[in-house]
Amino acid sequence: MRTGVRYKTAVVAMTAAVVLGIGAEASAAGNLPVLAGPWGPGQKGYGHVKPGTIFNGGDPTGLVKAIHWKSWGGGRATGTGTALWVGPHQFVAQGKFEKGVSIVLFQLGRCRGRPAYNAIEWYFPQHGQKFSAGTYINACTGTYYMDGHPEP
Repeated sequence: MRTGVRYKTAVVAMTAAVVLGIGAEASAAGNLPVLAGPWGPGQKGYGHVKPGTIFNGGDPTGLVKAIHWKSWGGGRATGTGTALWVGPHQFVAQGKFEKGVSIVLFQLGRCRGRPAYNAIEWYFPQHGQKFSAGTYINACTGTYYMDGHPEP
């Protein structure tokens, strides 16, 4: 009889630990910022935590896939992925998907009532490109910025 009580107590304790652990994990995930948005039709990744694919919709130059996040939750989220490289004087159809694109999410704030990264930029370091805090997409509104100024 005592063995049965111990077994039931152990099962109840393990069940409680699992339930509490899942609850704590879900609560912690609820506090993580999302990539702001979506701001347009056909988009992927916007409005999510650590998306594996980000797509602006439409043109394939607005796609980053196979994203591996190095950081998330601080002032900036950084990762690497695969995106379409279109070189100078090339048409989009001449572009090639390349690994090693750097992606940076920044301007941590709020979008639609949720904690969110409101700015997104990706670039190709292997082609001499560098991060520029003034060139980005406002992921909450869809406004493109070049050198800190909204594009018409």
